[in-house]
Amino acid sequence: QLELVESGGGSVQPGGSLRLSCESTVLSLEFWAVGWFRQAPGKAREEVGCISSVGPDTLIADSAKGRFTISRGNARKTVLLQMNNLKREDAAVYSCAAGRSCTLELDDYDYFGQGTQVTVSS
Repeated sequence: QLELVESGGGSVQPGGSLRLSCESTVLSLEFWAVGWFRQAPGKAREEVGCISSVGPDTLIADSAKGRFTISRGNARKTVLLQMNNLKREDAAVYSCAAGRSCTLELDDYDYFGQGTQVTVSS
């Protein structure tokens, strides 16, 4: 059983950066694929990207390509979402999820965190 906790959210101006972190409080994320998703008010949850369970392979959604990167930190116990050049439309609650494979499909993940709020405004 994984319990996922996200951190690092906050408020930033357009063009700014934030780094989100996903950590499991029970078992290590080391051998799990981890995906990031976001949901803005009144909108459906959408994929952001994911990182595979082995190696550095990642998938990034088109909306985030060139601006967001996903990596592992802390001896592979956390997964980081680095967000650069943030836009107003990036504002949402960002959640991480753990599963067997790195995919952009929410249904492929088994465990989900509660999310952290990202606000982008001037």
